[in-house]
Amino acid sequence: MKKKNFLTAALEPLDHCHEGTGTLRHITLFDASEFESQLRFLNYTVLPPGTSIGLHKHAQDEEVYVILEGTGTMTVDGESTPVKPGDVFVNRPWGEHGLVNDSEEELRILVFEAGF
Repeated sequence: MKKKNFLTAALEPLDHCHEGTGTLRHITLFDASEFESQLRFLNYTVLPPGTSIGLHKHAQDEEVYVILEGTGTMTVDGESTPVKPGDVFVNRPWGEHGLVNDSEEELRILVFEAGF
């Protein structure tokens, strides 16, 4: 059994993620080598206030963003919407997406990516 705890994991700084604003804190909990499926990674990321994951596109993969804590604004294919804990977004292949922490508290997320 593979077990990791993202709440106690050592997070690394990630500057200007996808040309976004500021420095996020991030860890890849599992990468493709640890999956037998088409999953490529499971990431835990903390966006401090005023930071963002810049708008970007992927090719032959899908990502799922799970909002764990905090609030912000998610943009998917040109449509922006507020996010809160419990929200889940699917970013489709060749779609554009980004996430902004426009609040005064940290925004904590999990991101899964699967290829095909």
